[in-house]
Amino acid sequence: MKLQRKNRVRALAVGALAVSGALALTACGSDNTTGGSGGGSSAKAANVKCDGKGKLLASGSSAQKNAMDVWVQNYSGACQGTEINYQPTGSGAGVTTFLQGQTAFAGSDSALKPEEIAKSKTLCKGGQAIDLPMVGGPIAVGYNVPGVDNLVLDAPTLAKIFDSQITNWNDAAIKKLNPGAKLPDLKIQAFHRSDDSGTTDNFTKYLKAASGGAWKHEPAKKWEGTGGQAASGSAGVSSQVKQTSGAISYFELSYATAGKIPTVKINTGAQAPVEATVDNASKAIAEAKPAGQGANDLALKLNYATKAEGAYPITLVTYEIACDKGNKAETLPATKSFLTYVSSKDGQDALKALGYAPLPTEIADKVRKTVATLS
Repeated sequence: MKLQRKNRVRALAVGALAVSGALALTACGSDNTTGGSGGGSSAKAANVKCDGKGKLLASGSSAQKNAMDVWVQNYSGACQGTEINYQPTGSGAGVTTFLQGQTAFAGSDSALKPEEIAKSKTLCKGGQAIDLPMVGGPIAVGYNVPGVDNLVLDAPTLAKIFDSQITNWNDAAIKKLNPGAKLPDLKIQAFHRSDDSGTTDNFTKYLKAASGGAWKHEPAKKWEGTGGQAASGSAGVSSQVKQTSGAISYFELSYATAGKIPTVKINTGAQAPVEATVDNASKAIAEAKPAGQGANDLALKLNYATKAEGAYPITLVTYEIACDKGNKAETLPATKSFLTYVSSKDGQDALKALGYAPLPTEIADKVRKTVATLS
């Protein structure tokens, strides 16, 4: 049964990737009246309350791309008059484009900075941009090491790998964490994101918080580590790991699932190393504390240094960013309709099979209430 379930999850994730190219460009522009991939989507899409007409432009986080593909497809099955075009340009680019007034909302794996909120008040007349948590999940550390399929690492070792201080797979620090593994004499090929990325921001926040000083750089969307190689987007770095012997990188779990890329178990100091799974990420996200700026801002502060049993520490929460007040009249109805769907139980239930963690009930309820007040 476990094998069947694993195969089903992989099939769903692969299916999501297969349709993503078409969805990003055409969204609801077809005559298809059934909701999307994965079976049962049309029934869920039937619960959508459709408002607004025309084209809704959005961009940002590539980590939430696979979730967005399925959401757009399901929404399209119910709302034929609205075309949603989400471009996975990366969190930094998505926020910039939104603040320039070019999109209805943005996706970002990092909450808005104070200076970004201040700038948004020019765009959001009478209000400000707010963070709406919508997607949770683990940032997997995928690797390609011949003969090794059960790799354990900890934060100090990962920090040194990604800062070019540990450069070979048979290094003593890696051996100590994997006493039974046959580690090859093979150069480590560490890949990081070339674009400004919320996934990078969250990954480096983990390294900073949990490595005991081994990570010397400040967390940021832009990669600050020493050396390594770069690729664009989660799709780019995961592809490099898939095809490069000795490679390691970080990306959202669905890319590992779809590419059948093995992932690192993290030694957090708990009794057992923790695997990158949806349920284990949910245990870590449950420790998040409110950190919003303003009554309607629902940003969260994650505990990257958690040692709770079974809690996977390298997590992210991806936000949809919109104006609380001052949204454009021509896009507001469709924006509210779409965000209402994706934050609904149906929208959140579509996530788990793709390797994402649905929002905890208390957080999801706050998101739905806030979306209803957008104006």
